[in-house]
Amino acid sequence: MAGLNETPKGDRVHIAFFGLRNAGKSTLVNRLTGQDVAIVSDVAGTTTDPVSKAMEILPLGPCLVTDTAGLDDEGPLGEMRVKKSLEVLATTDIAVWVEDCAVAQERDPPAVYERFIAACRARDIAVLHYRRGDDVEAFRRELAAVRLADAPRPLVRDLVQAGDIVVCVCPIDESAPKGRLILPQQQVVRELLDAGAAALVCQPPQLKDILAQVKRQECRFPEGRDSGVKFVITDSQAFKAVAAVVPPEIPLTSFSIVFARAKGDLAAYCAGAAALATLKDGDRVLISEGCTHHRQCNDIGTVKLPKWISAKTGKELSFEWTSGNAFPEDLSPYALVVHCGGCMLTRRAVQARIARCRAAGVPITNYGVCIAACHGITASPDTCMVREGRAPARP
Repeated sequence: MAGLNETPKGDRVHIAFFGLRNAGKSTLVNRLTGQDVAIVSDVAGTTTDPVSKAMEILPLGPCLVTDTAGLDDEGPLGEMRVKKSLEVLATTDIAVWVEDCAVAQERDPPAVYERFIAACRARDIAVLHYRRGDDVEAFRRELAAVRLADAPRPLVRDLVQAGDIVVCVCPIDESAPKGRLILPQQQVVRELLDAGAAALVCQPPQLKDILAQVKRQECRFPEGRDSGVKFVITDSQAFKAVAAVVPPEIPLTSFSIVFARAKGDLAAYCAGAAALATLKDGDRVLISEGCTHHRQCNDIGTVKLPKWISAKTGKELSFEWTSGNAFPEDLSPYALVVHCGGCMLTRRAVQARIARCRAAGVPITNYGVCIAACHGITASPDTCMVREGRAPARP
């Protein structure tokens, strides 16, 4: 349960270290973190896979520091290691090029370095340089001074005021983790508390009674104060049942949709959901999740979503799946990409996937937006609500 007290990986600043083999990347990572995160050796190619460590670097805040294999690795296995290292850039906020002058002269790295710099520029990643032997504390200060342009966005904090009441519907079924809420639910509840709002948490069967109880209490609040439920936020898979219970005057949204607003592109996701109507028999649909977890018998990504999409379209479709950091290089075979909320991914990583879909001309939507559409519910890209009602202030 210790993980519940840690900043999620998707909300940390990702700092990755790159360079040639034996340039001193692992040594720098260990000195920077104050721990033996990476194995250090004089043998070239000691680091074979990316190794990450969560830590705090003030004033940057919570960070994820990643050591990578040398970008000049050789042979078929070496090429695989280089590919794996460069894939780290998909989630990197700050890239550090570590250089050892002796190693650089020996291996003639200009082409390797230029490839690295080009990849960083293409993703608009901040790049710092460290030369082996430089003062580590001075470098730490330089690192901490970096100002990232892509600041984290709120999930719901800007949609509520102190004293507001928000009902969070969290189904506890066979796919729910034992003894805890899933990460998106945890984060939304915490933001509501930070904003001074009240978060009422229930399962779908209790929702009707919860709303009735709040309504009965309205008369006890000072005159002129909006004392009712500000909005209801539900797990997307319960949209149909929840929408049937929530009165039309109360706005409704889902955890996945507010994550789409914070980390993705809600307008693009809404346009992507409209592409459901254009799918044809035989079209390939990619369902992508940013995390990896044990699949349950009624898993939302592999079971429920394909069932709902097939029922909505009435077509014989071919479904494929990716999870974690895996995401296809070539998206052209797909007619639609359906992506999760991205709670385990950085905003940069989600934005990069959206950009790749856009470049390939492939529509992309989000779990929550797609599930709502499958049940005849349309999400608003302006307010992130699927039902406006007494809508909260726009962000």
